[in-house]
Amino acid sequence: MFNRRKFLETTACGFGNLALMGLAGSQARAASLSQAGTDPLAPKQPHHTPKAKRIIFLFMQGGPSQVDSFDYKPLLEKRDGDMEEFRDARVLAKTGTVTKHRVMKSLWKFNRYGETGRQVSDLFPNIATHVDDLCMLHGMRTEGVAHGPATLFMHTGSINLIRPSMGSWISYGLGSTNKNLPGFVTLCPSMGNGGPRNFSNAFLPTVYQGTAVGRAGITAKDATIKNLYHPSMKLSDQGKYLDFLRSLNAEQSVKSQADADYEAALNSFELGWRMQNFAPEVLDLSRETKSTLDSYGIGNSTTDNYGRLCLMARRLAEADVRYIQVNYGDNTNNPAWDQHSNLPKHADHAKAVDKPVAALLADLKQRGLLEDTLVWFGGEFGRTPYSEKNGTGRDHNPNGFTVWLAGGGVKAGYTHGKTDDFGFNAIDGCVHMHDLHATMLHLLGLDHQKLTFKLDGRDFRLTDVHGNVVHEIIS
Repeated sequence: MFNRRKFLETTACGFGNLALMGLAGSQARAASLSQAGTDPLAPKQPHHTPKAKRIIFLFMQGGPSQVDSFDYKPLLEKRDGDMEEFRDARVLAKTGTVTKHRVMKSLWKFNRYGETGRQVSDLFPNIATHVDDLCMLHGMRTEGVAHGPATLFMHTGSINLIRPSMGSWISYGLGSTNKNLPGFVTLCPSMGNGGPRNFSNAFLPTVYQGTAVGRAGITAKDATIKNLYHPSMKLSDQGKYLDFLRSLNAEQSVKSQADADYEAALNSFELGWRMQNFAPEVLDLSRETKSTLDSYGIGNSTTDNYGRLCLMARRLAEADVRYIQVNYGDNTNNPAWDQHSNLPKHADHAKAVDKPVAALLADLKQRGLLEDTLVWFGGEFGRTPYSEKNGTGRDHNPNGFTVWLAGGGVKAGYTHGKTDDFGFNAIDGCVHMHDLHATMLHLLGLDHQKLTFKLDGRDFRLTDVHGNVVHEIIS
């Protein structure tokens, strides 16, 4: 509590100093309380020896069909057209009854690839060439049967409460190893189905919020970091301005107990200033060779957009950004892979991402980055093995679907879990989304039960009171 004399002392250097105190606010105080030092993004010691340094999440918004991509089910072809009873979560919620649906075979052929001989469909011929590097999780389960709740749950571990996103938790737990870039970057995120909440810091200090580069609906070529440049001040002048603020802060911190607040606010300002020097270079793809650009499909109208995002992800990984999300989607309520009545549309989306994702895997491996980079590919849920309303598409399926991981300490060429013969329910090696979160944190050296933030007298964490590390998939 300031008395009148203290108030006059701390404002004597000008009302700009007073404004800085306001900007620091409660979020800055939370940052200072949560850190041992003054820089909230300073690297922190993990709970145990990590196997991965960073995560690249390739988010396939809308839910790709597991039975048309990586989970081969020969019974679907044998029983194609048959009417079978399935406990459809959405039908049950509406009617309380189990309904018969028409079994629908995959529209794409499956072939064996690699030394493991695993089956992958013709949707992903390029990714299939890396099948021996992939760790397949066929028994995934999640919460939420609609896109909004399931997408929020995948990102934050909660369907309807305001919670920090996974990338924010990781930045909070580990800090950043590159002081010139944020710890969490999301490339062209969607503004629908949770929107900014999917990369929000929620109640964590604001310094841990994800930095969005572009947004869905804007081409990757035009994607930039908002407000990176000051509209009326040169970069050199901004540096002098921040130096001046820091000198004022040094003087006042001797007399004020709020020095940590000043420090937290100034750290965020200085990060923004440093990003102006380094972020444009990291995101500048013109520095890449023609052969690299070609491998990602850049210059091809089908693959150019996602290819650019995947190449940006590799460059951000090289720059030691902790959590990088590469979004494939749009801003509609029926996003990208959401084919309720037009399953052949899956082919268009697969063509857009298959070559870029395969190139990213090859590029990371060739540069030695795959060893300590965990790549995660998947959507918020899967799709049903039967046609929706006996039509030509598939409905949402949170009960059994596939994601794959690569690098970062997971077993290469390993298959974990399985769904039933139709590919509908996970029946063995089930991995709930909470378990996946716990496992990825573990690979980064974080104990999901210890990564907590106290709010209103309660310790919160990404996995809430759930989650088990899936040790079987760890190499």
